Amino acid sequence: MAKVRLRGPRWASLLAAAAVAAFVLGPLLAHFAFAPPMAGFGLFAVGGLLGIAALMVGIVVGLRGAGLSGGLAAGALVTAVFLTVAVPARTFPPINDITTDTVSPPQFASAQSLAGNVGRDMSYPGASFAAQQRTAYPDLAPLRISATPEEAFKRVEAAARRMPDWDITRDDAGVHALEGVATSRLFHFKDDFVVEVRAQEDVSVVQMRSKSRDGRSDIGANAARIKGFFATLR
Repeated sequence: MAKVRLRGPRWASLLAAAAVAAFVLGPLLAHFAFAPPMAGFGLFAVGGLLGIAALMVGIVVGLRGAGLSGGLAAGALVTAVFLTVAVPARTFPPINDITTDTVSPPQFASAQSLAGNVGRDMSYPGASFAAQQRTAYPDLAPLRISATPEEAFKRVEAAARRMPDWDITRDDAGVHALEGVATSRLFHFKDDFVVEVRAQEDVSVVQMRSKSRDGRSDIGANAARIKGFFATLR
């Protein structure tokens, strides 16, 4: 009977150890390029699920009188961190291409030639994404600058080169457009973006589009990128 009772705490500890290992290794492998970003994120998610399992087993074991275990504590910690990331993510729509102009979105001219985009469709997905974007980000709009397109584009260039984790891949002053790649700090997910300055009556209008390479949902990253860049321009 004693051996049977020991199985519960042992399972909780094993699950917790596996959870911590996956939870930590996933981001590390992706960050240091030992694994693709999605693989690292997937391992991270597995760690979160294992943490929940360790927590549940630990609770059951405790309720059966075997006492609290280290597996319960570790499972609770991993579960708390995982849910802190996972729960807010569910509030974002399953879209990964965001633009300030859904009718005439900025177009990628050089992104298709980058190694990570070969064979990808870089066109805007269309009405379905536009409708979901309007619901999720009703305040997302182009930025109007009281300057000529040439002057406004100089400001865009300067601001883009100050943005952390941005790599400018195209800078075309002739058509007032630039493109680049933004890399997330932990998993090193890469998102392509394009900024265009368009003349409109007596002002210049800055339009931007940001598109993720991985995942069905961007968890709000592209909209946040556009808003952050516009805040810098202001």
